[in-house]
Amino acid sequence: MHAPAPGWSLAADVVVVGSGVAGLTAALRCAAAGLATVVVTKARLDAGSTRWAQGGIAAALGDGDTPQQHLDDTLVAGAGLCDEDAVRLLVTEGPDAVRRLIDTGAHFDESADGGLALTREGGHHRRRIAHAGGDATGAEISRALVDAVRARGIPTVENALVLDLLTDAEGHAAGVTLHVMGEGQHDGVGAVHAPSVVLATGGMGQVYSATTNPAVSTGDGVALALRAGAEVSDLEFVQFHPTVLFLGPDAEGQQPLVSEAVRGEGAHLVDADGVRFMVGQHELAELAPRDIVAKGIMRRMREQGTEHMYLDARHFGADMWERRFPTILAACRAHGMDPVTEPVPVAPAAHYASGGVRTDADGRTTVPGLYACGEVACTGVHGANRLASNSLLEGLVYAERIAADIIRADGAGRPARVPVATARPDAPTDADAPARTGAPPHTGVPARSGEPAGSDVPAQPDVPNPSDVPAQPDVPARSDVPAYPLLGADARFRIQRIMTDGAGVLRSAASLTRAAAQLQELHDAARGDLVEHGKTAEPGVDTWETTNLLCVARVLVAAALRREETRGCHWREDHADAVDDWRRHLVVRLAADRALTLTTTRAENFPPTLEPEPAPEPAPALAPGPAPVPDGTAPRPDAYADAAPAGTPRAGTAPAGPADDAPARPTPAGNAAGTPPRAPADTSPGAPHGPSTADRPTAARPQEH
Repeated sequence: MHAPAPGWSLAADVVVVGSGVAGLTAALRCAAAGLATVVVTKARLDAGSTRWAQGGIAAALGDGDTPQQHLDDTLVAGAGLCDEDAVRLLVTEGPDAVRRLIDTGAHFDESADGGLALTREGGHHRRRIAHAGGDATGAEISRALVDAVRARGIPTVENALVLDLLTDAEGHAAGVTLHVMGEGQHDGVGAVHAPSVVLATGGMGQVYSATTNPAVSTGDGVALALRAGAEVSDLEFVQFHPTVLFLGPDAEGQQPLVSEAVRGEGAHLVDADGVRFMVGQHELAELAPRDIVAKGIMRRMREQGTEHMYLDARHFGADMWERRFPTILAACRAHGMDPVTEPVPVAPAAHYASGGVRTDADGRTTVPGLYACGEVACTGVHGANRLASNSLLEGLVYAERIAADIIRADGAGRPARVPVATARPDAPTDADAPARTGAPPHTGVPARSGEPAGSDVPAQPDVPNPSDVPAQPDVPARSDVPAYPLLGADARFRIQRIMTDGAGVLRSAASLTRAAAQLQELHDAARGDLVEHGKTAEPGVDTWETTNLLCVARVLVAAALRREETRGCHWREDHADAVDDWRRHLVVRLAADRALTLTTTRAENFPPTLEPEPAPEPAPALAPGPAPVPDGTAPRPDAYADAAPAGTPRAGTAPAGPADDAPARPTPAGNAAGTPPRAPADTSPGAPHGPSTADRPTAARPQEH
């Protein structure tokens, strides 16, 4: 993106972007193995999205529960698009990962016999949700991980928006550029140079006008990955949480969540007449998977011409509300509603992105050295609809796997990566190229009976067509002249309204085509000012975020137009049924010439099944540590100790061969520069810090994972 040249830099072995459960877990594991690790976070270290998670973390920890049962529930919720190997890895490694989290200092609620108190949520056939503080699970997990990071003295850069990936001459990750907000030593644009970059930036809920996500969830990680050439998948599968406190039809921004655990403890969904409308729609009634409950609420609203339904938990009584759901009770009362004495109005709102940056079982993206975990990633676990409370577990498990992969590569001897300037630092993203003039929406004519058009080959008619972009002269590195415009901050609200109206819970070809055209108009207006008048919005946090929102919004709409069926949380009114031949994933990437390609790959060929890098020649370890286990995988510590003790091989299978349309994983060439640098500027706990700023609010309300 168009930004000033970096004016300062740090050097590290690993830079982790994000401070939720995924980011901090990866950072702790890497630091425990002796790797110089820097954490960059958009708000304060303790203000990641994890902090606001209400419901809990799912794992087969209870008597009679098994990973297989957890796997079965996850596959059902994912509506045929989960990668079974990825899910099996999650549910088998999950219980021990939760125990290691407890060893790190996280305190979960206990039952009368001293064991974990477990609850149920939608889609789960057993009580397997561990929670803390009643409905403050995320806050406790965040506290424990932040305390561990500070105790270890891992350097952090807070209040920092990451802009773009740095790469070396071979296309391998070499760090990131970032902007620190507010006053301080590292104010302004800078860089962290590191051969391993871990994206744990969270979601993109702010692309909609009503969401459970905090204001900082603007899709920055997905947009960065696209600009870097990484593959992105399944963006059309946005989960709308069924029970968000309804604050009125014009309410915008982050909305208070009413946790699914409230229904898990026995609350009922009712209409204005008190009728439980979910009974008979699914065997689990109110505890059906989230997409089914959200659709049930929307259908009843349309039938009755209302804007919300009700959640009735008056039978809990004041004591249970105060003990089990104190955060939700306080939020309801703050808005003039008392769930102890009255049903509370609820309606679906954008909650979680099941898609994201496409990764393999070790969190590797299609850009060497770039990893992704947590909500920004698409591991294949969630499929078309995430099972409740699997997100915290996914962040935990896959962050550990990423750290193990980085540690293994580092122990084998890894060259330093020297970032190089690109000739087009501001080259347009897929979402910034004009759409084909007058192009009709994709018609979905199958190549063979029942098959989605263009299966396993690029499909362009319903996505921006780069061939219509006027030729642009190369822009010298560090030029003050952008190659494409930044959007003004006021466009953010327009994008959100367009997406809510055209690509919300209910979608159709007509609504999505209209949304695509309106998003195009925003880009065209900004590009016109640049081309005709040499003007663009001033670089800054608001304009960078808004430009990222436009990027992810347009890719989401293109994917939603292409998927001509209803599956999971993607609900097409004009294609009401799921189609067997659409058991495919849509994969989006930018080619070297900046052209967008949108292809499909069959469910059995997902996640990306990247070819693993050849094992490098053995070299002395860069830091003391245990020997690898026999299969070559890095050991797994039981907690975040100084040196990871020997463990057992990881569960799961090795990546298979390339998917239908997936290129082989790039293999970085050697670099004579030597070992990675190991001297972050400040190793004191929590440094360097940028103070929080009044104009950059952090999340104020809990959300559920």
